[in-house]
Amino acid sequence: MFLVAGLGNPGARYDRTRHNIGFDVVERVADRAGIALREKRFKALLGSGRVSGESTVLCKPQTFMNRSGDSVGPMAGWYKLPPDEVIVVHDDLDLPFGDVRVKVGGGHGGHNGLRDLNRALPNNGYVRVRVGIGRPPPQMDVAGYVLSRWTPEEAAQLDVIVDRAVDAVELVLADGAKPAMNRVNGDAKARRKQNEPKSGEKASASADAAPRGETNVGS
Repeated sequence: MFLVAGLGNPGARYDRTRHNIGFDVVERVADRAGIALREKRFKALLGSGRVSGESTVLCKPQTFMNRSGDSVGPMAGWYKLPPDEVIVVHDDLDLPFGDVRVKVGGGHGGHNGLRDLNRALPNNGYVRVRVGIGRPPPQMDVAGYVLSRWTPEEAAQLDVIVDRAVDAVELVLADGAKPAMNRVNGDAKARRKQNEPKSGEKASASADAAPRGETNVGS
C-alpha cells in the first residue's frame, strides 16, 4: 500500500498558485484513477483506490503547508506505512519551471512543508516528486512568489507539466522509486539539454543566478 500526498494550502485564495502544484498533481492522479477525494480524515481530503495496480491512498492535507506533517504523519502511522511507501508531491524552487524529478530522502531545502514532514515521519526516506517552479524575479521575495498565481505563459504549459508529474507518480508506484528516478530524471536532463541556451546566453544566465539557501515560507 502507498500514500501519495500532494502539498499545498487549502482555500480558494491559494488555488492555482505555485505552492499548490502538489494539490494539482494529486487531483489529476485521482481523476485518472477514478478516485474521489471526498473523505475528510487526518486533517486532509483523501480517497483510496488502485493506482498503477497498487492499493493507494491519495490525500491533500488541509493544515496549511507548514503543518503538513500534522496530517501526513498520523495518516502514515494509521496505515502502518514506512516512509519509503509515502510519496510526496511538492513545488521546488531549485528546479527550472516545468522540470519534474524524483528523489528519495534528503533535507527540506528550505521548503516548510518538507521541513514539517521530516519532523512528523520516522525518518526522511520518503519519496519526493519535485515539480520545478523556478526562481522568483529579482524584485520579488520568495514567499510572495510561491504564493502567487502562474503567469499566463506558465499557465498555458501547466497541463503538460501536471501530466508529467502524474506520470512520475504512477511510475514510482508501478516500478519502484529507483527505476522511476532513473527514467524521470533522465528525461528531465534530456529536455534541459535540448533547451539549453547557447554559450553566450548561458554565461549571462549564470551571472544572474543566486544561490538559494534556506527560505522560510510559512504558508
